[in-house]
Amino acid sequence: MEETKVLSNTDLYPKQDYSPMQNPFGKNYDQGSVCAFCKGSKMLCGKERCPILVRFYASMKTKKLIDSLTIDGSSPPGVFVGRIGYPYVSIGPLVPPLHGDTSLLDTPEHWLGKSIDEIVDFRSALVRGKHRVNVTDIDEKIAEKTRSLALSINPADVEAEFMKKPAGRLVLDDEVQPYGPSAELKKMNIGSIKFDGKIEKAYYDTDLKAKDAVLELYGKGALVSRIQKAFSVGTFGIKKQRRFVPTRWGITAVDSMIGRELREKVKNYPLINEFRMYESWELDNRFIVLMMPLSWRYELVEAWYPNTVWNPRGKKIVIFSSSEGYYGRKTYAEIGGCYYAARLAAAEFLSQERRQAGVVILREAHPGYIMPVGVWNVRENVRNAFKKTPRKFETLKESLSYISSKLDIKISRWINNSRILKDVIYQKRIEDYENQ
Repeated sequence: MEETKVLSNTDLYPKQDYSPMQNPFGKNYDQGSVCAFCKGSKMLCGKERCPILVRFYASMKTKKLIDSLTIDGSSPPGVFVGRIGYPYVSIGPLVPPLHGDTSLLDTPEHWLGKSIDEIVDFRSALVRGKHRVNVTDIDEKIAEKTRSLALSINPADVEAEFMKKPAGRLVLDDEVQPYGPSAELKKMNIGSIKFDGKIEKAYYDTDLKAKDAVLELYGKGALVSRIQKAFSVGTFGIKKQRRFVPTRWGITAVDSMIGRELREKVKNYPLINEFRMYESWELDNRFIVLMMPLSWRYELVEAWYPNTVWNPRGKKIVIFSSSEGYYGRKTYAEIGGCYYAARLAAAEFLSQERRQAGVVILREAHPGYIMPVGVWNVRENVRNAFKKTPRKFETLKESLSYISSKLDIKISRWINNSRILKDVIYQKRIEDYENQ
């Protein structure tokens, strides 16, 4: 085991003092002014690279290929359901101007290890076709074709004709995977499709509840992203209750359902015997997963550096957290979809090990994370951490000392922003009195 400094109580819990990062335009600067003055050459925003230029060069690679009223290509398969105007939403395919095996373009489980540039490159090639329907109108003509795409096990040839030429820049969101320009659909044609047998079976079972279909498919080894895709286009559920679900909502709903089910299984298993530490560093995100020999409890704590996605104009590191105790939580997590994605990964690992633990996940998002790529990044990073041999410690104090040696932010600030760590450190328990 790598030797780490064991910190004293004073080291662990000092008064926090952070000096802010400065920008040359003063306190109330306008982001657009900074970009106009910088032009991607001076990095005045503090990021390692200019996100505007990354998106620009990616779009230029495909611009000539999509400068038309029609696009003919192999959909990964990919679909998208919007949320603006709900219950009337825009649905349709994601189609690249490419033929062949394009499955990588919409399978985030295979993206870990890819750079921001690579992800932006292949996602910017996906043109989104838009067709407005009521969420309950799942049998409409284009709606049926969109759902067929989501059921396909392989890339499918799609010819899409648009009202106007696709326009717009790469759409970025921390919940969903990026996608490229969009346009209103006039019509779409799909080539031969081979349905995913497991998902097809759930689709034709009109008495099977959507939640049960999701859990059954996960249990059979279906990729989470594939389940999310099918869920969003009304593939599952009692026949009369089926409807389109905005992609953003569907991703979190599936993560939440699977994570909650796994959590309940984990509660029946014995506790782990030691403190464990798992790590994963990708896209300038640092993840540390601390597992403690305690009954189930879970927390995600995220620290966003200045000039990162969710702290673009800040001068100080901003920390957010959401947590739950043994019985879960009744309200939606403040952090959003990342909370449920990470919980799924943590409960999944414990379920596979048939053990129970208290879990705290710490995430440092550094300036190299210049743009959001979706909650898959959190889920797959936590999964990746569990693939590695963990560090093991006998005490929480040793564990916190190790964290202090790996993350830049002082451990005292992590503790101050973590409900679970504060509770474990300061709250007296029955066993404490029994050992006196």
